[in-house]
Amino acid sequence: MVKVVGVRFRRTGKIYHFSPDNLNIEVGQHVIVETARGVEYGTVVIGIREVAEESVVLPLKSVIRIATKEDDKKAAENKEKEKKAFKICLEKIAKHNLDMKLIETEYTFDNNKVLFYFTADGRIDFRELVKDLAAVFRTRIELRQVGVRDEAKILGGIGICGRELCCHNHLSEFIPVSIKMAKEQNLSLNPTKISGVCGRLMCCLKHEQETYEYLNSKLPNVGETVKTTDGVKGEVNSVNVLRQTVKLIVETNDEREIREYSIKDIKYKPKRRKIELKREEIEELKGLEDKEESKFND
Repeated sequence: MVKVVGVRFRRTGKIYHFSPDNLNIEVGQHVIVETARGVEYGTVVIGIREVAEESVVLPLKSVIRIATKEDDKKAAENKEKEKKAFKICLEKIAKHNLDMKLIETEYTFDNNKVLFYFTADGRIDFRELVKDLAAVFRTRIELRQVGVRDEAKILGGIGICGRELCCHNHLSEFIPVSIKMAKEQNLSLNPTKISGVCGRLMCCLKHEQETYEYLNSKLPNVGETVKTTDGVKGEVNSVNVLRQTVKLIVETNDEREIREYSIKDIKYKPKRRKIELKREEIEELKGLEDKEESKFND
Protein backbone atom coordinates (compact mmCIF):
# COMPACT_ATOMS: atom_id res chain seq x y z
CA MET A 1 0.00 0.00 0.00
CA VAL A 2 1.14 3.55 -0.80
CA LYS A 3 -0.11 6.95 0.36
CA VAL A 4 -1.43 9.21 -2.38
CA VAL A 5 -3.38 12.40 -2.95
CA GLY A 6 -5.51 13.10 -6.03
CA VAL A 7 -4.75 16.34 -7.84
CA ARG A 8 -6.71 17.88 -10.68
CA PHE A 9 -5.42 20.67 -12.95
CA ARG A 10 -8.69 21.49 -14.69
CA ARG A 11 -12.21 21.82 -13.39
CA THR A 12 -13.26 18.38 -14.63
CA GLY A 13 -9.90 17.13 -15.81
CA LYS A 14 -8.33 13.76 -15.11
CA ILE A 15 -7.23 13.13 -11.52
CA TYR A 16 -3.52 12.40 -11.09
CA HIS A 17 -1.92 10.75 -8.07
CA PHE A 18 1.05 12.19 -6.20
CA SER A 19 2.87 11.24 -3.03
CA PRO A 20 2.03 13.61 -0.14
CA ASP A 21 5.35 12.88 1.62
CA ASN A 22 5.09 14.36 5.13
CA LEU A 23 2.77 17.23 4.17
CA ASN A 24 -0.61 17.56 5.86
CA ILE A 25 -2.68 18.01 2.70
CA GLU A 26 -6.46 18.47 2.75
CA VAL A 27 -9.12 18.40 0.03
CA GLY A 28 -9.63 21.80 -1.59
CA GLN A 29 -6.08 23.03 -1.04
CA HIS A 30 -3.89 24.14 -3.94
CA VAL A 31 -0.54 22.41 -4.34
CA ILE A 32 2.57 22.74 -6.47
CA VAL A 33 3.65 19.51 -8.17
CA GLU A 34 6.08 18.41 -10.85
CA THR A 35 4.60 16.80 -13.95
CA ALA A 36 5.88 15.73 -17.36
CA ARG A 37 5.05 19.24 -18.59
CA GLY A 38 6.96 20.92 -15.77
CA VAL A 39 5.95 22.50 -12.47
CA GLU A 40 2.16 22.78 -12.22
CA TYR A 41 -0.44 24.35 -9.93
CA GLY A 42 -3.32 22.01 -9.06
CA THR A 43 -6.23 21.46 -6.71
CA VAL A 44 -6.46 18.54 -4.30
CA VAL A 45 -9.71 16.64 -4.92
CA ILE A 46 -8.85 13.39 -3.11
CA GLY A 47 -7.33 13.59 0.37
CA ILE A 48 -4.49 11.46 1.68
CA ARG A 49 -5.36 7.78 1.45
CA GLU A 50 -3.70 4.42 1.01
CA VAL A 51 -4.15 2.52 -2.23
CA ALA A 52 -2.74 -0.70 -3.65
CA GLU A 53 0.54 -0.32 -5.52
CA GLU A 54 -1.01 -1.99 -8.57
CA SER A 55 -3.60 0.80 -8.94
CA VAL A 56 -1.02 3.59 -9.44
CA VAL A 57 1.97 4.13 -11.71
CA LEU A 58 5.18 3.91 -9.71
CA PRO A 59 7.37 5.69 -8.87
CA LEU A 60 5.03 8.48 -7.72
CA LYS A 61 6.22 12.06 -7.92
CA SER A 62 5.90 13.98 -4.67
CA VAL A 63 3.97 17.16 -3.97
CA ILE A 64 6.57 19.93 -3.88
CA ARG A 65 4.62 22.14 -1.45
CA ILE A 66 1.23 23.43 -0.49
CA ALA A 67 0.58 26.57 -2.55
CA THR A 68 1.46 29.85 -0.87
CA LYS A 69 -0.20 33.24 -1.38
CA GLU A 70 2.56 34.06 -3.87
CA ASP A 71 1.73 30.87 -5.79
CA ASP A 72 -1.95 31.76 -5.83
CA LYS A 73 -1.08 35.23 -7.11
CA LYS A 74 1.13 33.80 -9.84
CA ALA A 75 -1.61 31.38 -10.93
CA ALA A 76 -4.04 34.32 -11.21
CA GLU A 77 -1.47 36.28 -13.24
CA ASN A 78 -1.09 33.31 -15.57
CA LYS A 79 -4.85 33.35 -16.19
CA GLU A 80 -4.62 36.99 -17.27
CA LYS A 81 -1.62 36.22 -19.48
CA GLU A 82 -3.58 33.38 -21.10
CA LYS A 83 -6.30 35.84 -22.18
CA LYS A 84 -3.73 38.11 -23.84
CA ALA A 85 -2.01 35.14 -25.46
CA PHE A 86 -5.36 33.97 -26.84
CA LYS A 87 -5.94 37.31 -28.59
CA ILE A 88 -2.42 37.38 -30.00
CA CYS A 89 -2.75 33.85 -31.34
CA LEU A 90 -6.06 34.72 -33.03
CA GLU A 91 -4.34 37.60 -34.81
CA LYS A 92 -1.49 35.35 -35.95
CA ILE A 93 -3.93 32.69 -37.22
CA ALA A 94 -5.77 35.34 -39.25
CA LYS A 95 -2.45 36.67 -40.57
CA HIS A 96 -1.42 33.23 -41.87
CA ASN A 97 -4.98 32.51 -43.07
CA LEU A 98 -5.10 29.13 -41.35
CA ASP A 99 -8.33 27.12 -41.30
CA MET A 100 -8.31 26.37 -37.57
CA LYS A 101 -10.42 27.35 -34.56
CA LEU A 102 -8.56 28.37 -31.42
CA ILE A 103 -10.22 26.94 -28.30
CA GLU A 104 -8.05 27.75 -25.31
CA THR A 105 -4.62 28.97 -24.24
CA GLU A 106 -2.78 27.57 -21.24
CA TYR A 107 0.43 28.59 -19.48
CA THR A 108 2.35 26.10 -17.39
CA PHE A 109 2.83 27.39 -13.85
CA ASP A 110 6.54 28.05 -14.34
CA ASN A 111 5.84 29.80 -17.70
CA ASN A 112 8.15 27.28 -19.36
CA LYS A 113 5.59 26.50 -22.05
CA VAL A 114 2.46 28.00 -23.64
CA LEU A 115 -0.10 25.56 -25.01
CA PHE A 116 -2.68 26.49 -27.64
CA TYR A 117 -5.63 24.12 -28.12
CA PHE A 118 -7.46 24.22 -31.45
CA THR A 119 -9.83 22.26 -33.66
CA ALA A 120 -9.58 21.77 -37.42
CA ASP A 121 -11.12 19.53 -40.06
CA GLY A 122 -7.79 18.14 -41.19
CA ARG A 123 -4.05 18.52 -40.76
CA ILE A 124 -2.76 22.07 -40.41
CA ASP A 125 0.72 23.27 -41.37
CA PHE A 126 1.33 25.68 -38.50
CA ARG A 127 5.13 25.81 -38.62
CA GLU A 128 5.20 29.50 -39.54
CA LEU A 129 2.59 30.22 -36.86
CA VAL A 130 4.77 28.55 -34.21
CA LYS A 131 7.75 30.68 -35.27
CA ASP A 132 5.70 33.86 -34.93
CA LEU A 133 4.34 32.87 -31.53
CA ALA A 134 7.79 31.87 -30.26
CA ALA A 135 9.13 35.28 -31.32
CA VAL A 136 6.37 37.01 -29.33
CA PHE A 137 6.35 34.90 -26.15
CA ARG A 138 10.02 33.82 -26.14
CA THR A 139 9.24 30.45 -24.60
CA ARG A 140 8.33 26.94 -25.74
CA ILE A 141 5.19 26.83 -27.88
CA GLU A 142 2.92 23.80 -28.26
CA LEU A 143 -0.12 23.70 -30.55
CA ARG A 144 -2.39 20.81 -29.72
CA GLN A 145 -5.26 19.73 -31.98
CA VAL A 146 -8.30 18.41 -30.09
CA GLY A 147 -11.60 16.84 -31.14
CA VAL A 148 -15.09 18.30 -31.02
CA ARG A 149 -15.82 16.50 -27.74
CA ASP A 150 -12.77 18.06 -26.13
CA GLU A 151 -13.92 21.44 -27.45
CA ALA A 152 -17.30 21.04 -25.74
CA LYS A 153 -15.60 19.90 -22.53
CA ILE A 154 -13.32 22.95 -22.48
CA LEU A 155 -15.87 25.60 -23.51
CA GLY A 156 -18.93 24.16 -21.75
CA GLY A 157 -22.53 24.94 -22.62
CA ILE A 158 -26.14 23.89 -22.04
CA GLY A 159 -27.47 20.58 -23.30
CA ILE A 160 -30.95 19.90 -24.72
CA CYS A 161 -31.97 18.84 -21.19
CA GLY A 162 -31.44 22.43 -20.02
CA ARG A 163 -28.53 21.51 -17.75
CA GLU A 164 -24.81 22.17 -17.99
CA LEU A 165 -22.92 19.72 -20.20
CA CYS A 166 -21.93 16.56 -18.32
CA CYS A 167 -18.41 16.59 -19.79
CA HIS A 168 -17.83 20.15 -18.56
CA ASN A 169 -19.57 19.71 -15.23
CA HIS A 170 -18.52 16.37 -13.75
CA LEU A 171 -17.12 13.83 -16.23
CA SER A 172 -13.36 13.44 -15.77
CA GLU A 173 -12.95 11.28 -18.85
CA PHE A 174 -15.08 10.53 -21.89
CA ILE A 175 -16.97 7.26 -21.77
CA PRO A 176 -17.74 5.07 -24.81
CA VAL A 177 -21.33 5.47 -26.06
CA SER A 178 -23.07 3.74 -28.94
CA ILE A 179 -26.30 3.58 -30.92
CA LYS A 180 -27.04 0.31 -29.15
CA MET A 181 -27.54 2.24 -25.91
CA ALA A 182 -30.14 4.49 -27.52
CA LYS A 183 -31.97 1.44 -28.89
CA GLU A 184 -31.93 -0.31 -25.53
CA GLN A 185 -33.38 2.80 -23.86
CA ASN A 186 -36.13 3.07 -26.52
CA LEU A 187 -34.96 6.52 -27.59
CA SER A 188 -35.50 8.11 -30.97
CA LEU A 189 -32.71 7.28 -33.40
CA ASN A 190 -33.01 10.75 -34.94
CA PRO A 191 -29.42 12.11 -34.77
CA THR A 192 -30.58 15.58 -33.73
CA LYS A 193 -32.33 14.17 -30.66
CA ILE A 194 -29.59 11.93 -29.29
CA SER A 195 -26.56 14.06 -30.17
CA GLY A 196 -24.98 16.64 -27.89
CA VAL A 197 -23.84 20.16 -28.79
CA CYS A 198 -20.56 18.60 -30.01
CA GLY A 199 -22.45 16.66 -32.68
CA ARG A 200 -21.57 13.29 -31.16
CA LEU A 201 -23.77 10.88 -29.22
CA MET A 202 -24.70 12.28 -25.80
CA CYS A 203 -22.51 11.11 -22.92
CA CYS A 204 -25.59 10.77 -20.70
CA LEU A 205 -26.68 7.70 -22.68
CA LYS A 206 -24.19 5.83 -20.51
CA HIS A 207 -25.58 7.13 -17.19
CA GLU A 208 -28.66 4.86 -17.11
CA GLN A 209 -27.39 2.08 -19.35
CA GLU A 210 -26.78 -0.41 -16.54
CA THR A 211 -30.28 0.17 -15.17
CA TYR A 212 -31.84 -0.36 -18.59
CA GLU A 213 -29.76 -3.48 -19.17
CA TYR A 214 -31.03 -4.91 -15.88
CA LEU A 215 -34.67 -3.97 -16.54
CA ASN A 216 -34.57 -5.22 -20.14
CA SER A 217 -33.13 -8.54 -18.97
CA LYS A 218 -36.39 -9.12 -17.06
CA LEU A 219 -38.60 -8.48 -20.12
CA PRO A 220 -39.38 -10.74 -23.12
CA ASN A 221 -38.55 -9.64 -26.67
CA VAL A 222 -41.18 -8.10 -28.95
CA GLY A 223 -42.63 -10.85 -31.14
CA GLU A 224 -41.94 -13.57 -28.56
CA THR A 225 -44.79 -15.87 -27.54
CA VAL A 226 -45.38 -16.06 -23.77
CA LYS A 227 -47.92 -17.34 -21.29
CA THR A 228 -49.55 -15.53 -18.39
CA THR A 229 -50.23 -16.88 -14.91
CA ASP A 230 -53.95 -17.14 -15.75
CA GLY A 231 -53.26 -19.40 -18.74
CA VAL A 232 -53.50 -16.83 -21.54
CA LYS A 233 -51.07 -17.28 -24.41
CA GLY A 234 -50.09 -14.35 -26.60
CA GLU A 235 -47.48 -12.59 -28.69
CA VAL A 236 -45.55 -9.68 -27.19
CA ASN A 237 -46.66 -6.49 -28.97
CA SER A 238 -44.67 -3.97 -26.91
CA VAL A 239 -42.91 -3.57 -23.56
CA ASN A 240 -42.65 -0.68 -21.11
CA VAL A 241 -39.18 -0.89 -19.61
CA LEU A 242 -39.66 1.52 -16.71
CA ARG A 243 -43.13 0.32 -15.70
CA GLN A 244 -42.15 -3.32 -16.29
CA THR A 245 -45.33 -4.09 -18.19
CA VAL A 246 -45.96 -6.08 -21.37
CA LYS A 247 -48.70 -5.71 -23.97
CA LEU A 248 -49.78 -9.03 -25.50
CA ILE A 249 -51.78 -9.79 -28.62
CA VAL A 250 -54.19 -12.51 -27.55
CA GLU A 251 -56.92 -14.33 -29.47
CA THR A 252 -60.36 -14.72 -27.87
CA ASN A 253 -63.39 -16.02 -29.77
CA ASP A 254 -61.57 -15.67 -33.10
CA GLU A 255 -60.81 -12.02 -32.32
CA ARG A 256 -57.45 -10.46 -31.58
CA GLU A 257 -57.07 -7.94 -28.80
CA ILE A 258 -54.25 -6.29 -26.90
CA ARG A 259 -54.01 -6.79 -23.15
CA GLU A 260 -51.48 -5.30 -20.74
CA TYR A 261 -49.84 -7.43 -18.06
CA SER A 262 -47.30 -6.83 -15.36
CA ILE A 263 -44.07 -8.74 -15.83
CA LYS A 264 -44.91 -10.56 -12.58
CA ASP A 265 -47.88 -12.15 -14.36
CA ILE A 266 -45.83 -13.40 -17.33
CA LYS A 267 -44.23 -16.84 -17.61
CA TYR A 268 -41.17 -16.96 -19.84
CA LYS A 269 -37.47 -17.75 -19.77
CA PRO A 270 -35.60 -14.58 -18.67
CA LYS A 271 -32.69 -13.30 -20.75
CA ARG A 272 -29.22 -14.09 -19.56
CA ARG A 273 -27.50 -11.19 -17.84
CA LYS A 274 -24.21 -9.99 -19.31
CA ILE A 275 -21.22 -11.69 -17.79
CA GLU A 276 -18.17 -9.69 -16.78
CA LEU A 277 -15.82 -9.32 -19.71
CA LYS A 278 -12.08 -9.64 -19.74
CA ARG A 279 -10.06 -6.45 -20.11
CA GLU A 280 -8.99 -7.31 -23.68
CA GLU A 281 -12.61 -7.89 -24.72
CA ILE A 282 -13.68 -4.57 -23.22
CA GLU A 283 -11.01 -2.70 -25.19
CA GLU A 284 -12.14 -4.49 -28.36
CA LEU A 285 -15.76 -3.52 -27.73
CA LYS A 286 -14.77 0.11 -27.16
CA GLY A 287 -13.09 0.15 -30.54
CA LEU A 288 -16.18 -1.30 -32.21
CA GLU A 289 -18.42 1.25 -30.46
CA ASP A 290 -16.24 4.13 -31.62
CA LYS A 291 -16.44 2.87 -35.21
CA GLU A 292 -20.21 2.53 -34.96
CA GLU A 293 -20.47 6.03 -33.54
CA SER A 294 -18.31 7.54 -36.32
CA LYS A 295 -20.50 5.89 -38.97
CA PHE A 296 -23.56 7.34 -37.27
CA ASN A 297 -22.17 10.86 -37.14
CA ASP A 298 -20.69 10.95 -40.65
